[in-house]
Amino acid sequence: GQIVYSIAEETERGASVGNIAKDLGIDAATLSARKFRMITGSSKQYFNINASTGALSVNEPIDREQLCELKSACLLNYELVLENPLELYRMEFKVLDINDNSPSFPLSEYHINMPEFLSPGARFTLPNAQDLDEGANSVQNYTLSPDEHFYLEMQIRGDGSKYPELVLKKALDREQQATHRLVLTAKDGGNPPKSGDVPVIVTVLDTNDNAPEFEHSVYRASILENSPSGTLVAQVHATDLDEGPNGEVRYSFSNTTSADLQQMFSVHPHTGEVTVNGVLAVQRPLLEMLIEARDNGAFGMSSTAKLLVEITDVNNHGPEITITSLSSPIPEDAAPGTVIALLSILDKDPGENGKVTCQISENLPFQLKPSLQNYYSLVTSELLDRELISEYNITITATDLGSPPLTTQKTVWVQISDVNDNPPIFSADAFDVFVEENNPLGAFLYQVSASDPDIGENGRVSYTLRNSTVAGSALTSFLSMNLANGSIYAKRAFDFEQLRSFHFQVEAKDNGSPALSAAITVNVYISDQNDNAPAILYPTSHNGSVAVEVVPRLADEDYLVTKVVADDEDNAQNAWLSYHLSHASDSTLFQLSPHTGELRTTRSLRSTDFLKHKVVVVVRDHGEPPLSSTVTVGILLADTLPQALPDFDDSGEAPPLLNATNVYLIVSLACVSFIFAAFILFLAVVRL
Repeated sequence: GQIVYSIAEETERGASVGNIAKDLGIDAATLSARKFRMITGSSKQYFNINASTGALSVNEPIDREQLCELKSACLLNYELVLENPLELYRMEFKVLDINDNSPSFPLSEYHINMPEFLSPGARFTLPNAQDLDEGANSVQNYTLSPDEHFYLEMQIRGDGSKYPELVLKKALDREQQATHRLVLTAKDGGNPPKSGDVPVIVTVLDTNDNAPEFEHSVYRASILENSPSGTLVAQVHATDLDEGPNGEVRYSFSNTTSADLQQMFSVHPHTGEVTVNGVLAVQRPLLEMLIEARDNGAFGMSSTAKLLVEITDVNNHGPEITITSLSSPIPEDAAPGTVIALLSILDKDPGENGKVTCQISENLPFQLKPSLQNYYSLVTSELLDRELISEYNITITATDLGSPPLTTQKTVWVQISDVNDNPPIFSADAFDVFVEENNPLGAFLYQVSASDPDIGENGRVSYTLRNSTVAGSALTSFLSMNLANGSIYAKRAFDFEQLRSFHFQVEAKDNGSPALSAAITVNVYISDQNDNAPAILYPTSHNGSVAVEVVPRLADEDYLVTKVVADDEDNAQNAWLSYHLSHASDSTLFQLSPHTGELRTTRSLRSTDFLKHKVVVVVRDHGEPPLSSTVTVGILLADTLPQALPDFDDSGEAPPLLNATNVYLIVSLACVSFIFAAFILFLAVVRL
């Protein structure tokens, strides 16, 4: 909002101006908490605000003439900034003029030279008085001290301005009175009125009775404000009807022209050309100068003309960007529309050259919104995510509408603060852990790991085992976990033969408020070790006795004597079994299948074979190192099961070396060999 106050200049310190809280509808009790502050472009702080009552008072008396010089309206602009929430109010103070300045003349006295032969009605321009006050408090009229030869008359120039002229009422006689001393008084319209006077000394001459006359009473010109030194502004021209030196005209600035304008411009004394003499460091769009034309007579006569110079603005000021308020860092969960900064953008050029457009990059989650005049608010346009972008360098570009346009850039650094909006994330959907049985107590099994893109406490992850049971026992009796790094340790030795696998869940939780968590399943697979020897299930022996198998006395070849059956509680190759004959009383009579464990005869049994045999079978697994078990099998050759089994010991009878059958076989083999040798001999003889 905006509010306007009026205050007279020179108002004493502490005087009340108004109540800003009441006038703007603000609770005065909140001013301090909302960190109120007044912002102005002035070098002095002319006003104060009472933080508890909101009363607005004068802090320092204002001199309107010093502050605003010749401006018709004297305004002071202030901005009141409040935070939480951010608000901006514009205050305008109109400084009212009082009649605190008397009219004054540029010089302490003025001299006029008048030829004695001038006729009544001759006119001489008198100096204008200057009054720093405005309106009715400025100069309103002039008076002249009584004199029988002169009177005062006001004249109006082409632009409407008035000036006094001294008019000759009665012819002069230098021999009677060579000098006339007059007093010119200027009065303002104040109440009470103030005045100022200056002596006017008229010297009577008896030469050169014509003053130069300008072609125009007012000259007008227009130049660019950045015109270089030497640029022609205008050329004035005056003529003098006198001849010779009395008719030669020289041009100069009138004494009433301000000194700063005489430094910025120069007038050629002979040609009347007015040119730029330096930098046009002025803020006024219209400059007023008086050019004096004086002849070269012994007692030179002069006249003045007004030169009005309009300064045309060029776009020589770029926009100025000022950050009035900035909130950084901002939380990443800030809602769209959150105000981040308040910017003031000004351009000192007038008109179109001072109009400014402002923008930021389109690919940023921010936008500029116009606030009060020359103010913009930088607000969020969408949700932020610190994990994607943690800070922004926002470049604000301000461009005026001049030709060519001028551009100013300012970068605002905005940091994004973290909020706990991300739960921990595991690197996989599940973890598989393989551990060998018979592990030592406290053995390291696995380390789970979860990441949290948040920072600080919001990103610090701790790990716990979720309550569950394994094989009827609490999970914590099997495992323990390091809360800080997720390492899992065994609290007991695993036995593959009792527990081959189990699963449990690990929970990862961050330290934010409120805390966020995630869980993952861990599958534990126990791998087998060769820690179990094969167990022989059949044939079985009791109390160290030998297992006995009865075989028919004349059993055929490949007769199944028995089948050794064994089992291994281990797994895979640790449970792959092979069967071997470690010892046999007759190695030529029996054979053992290494894969099936079947014990069979290698030939048909004979009546001459021993009735009692003993074999030792070794069952071996394929573990590393391999484990084995043995069983001793006693074989009884009998057609019927005897009532009492014989005792099988290591001292069995050896079979007879020769018997009738063996003799018969030996004789037959010898005969066949002799016949074959004779046949070979016969063939050899026939061939020869």
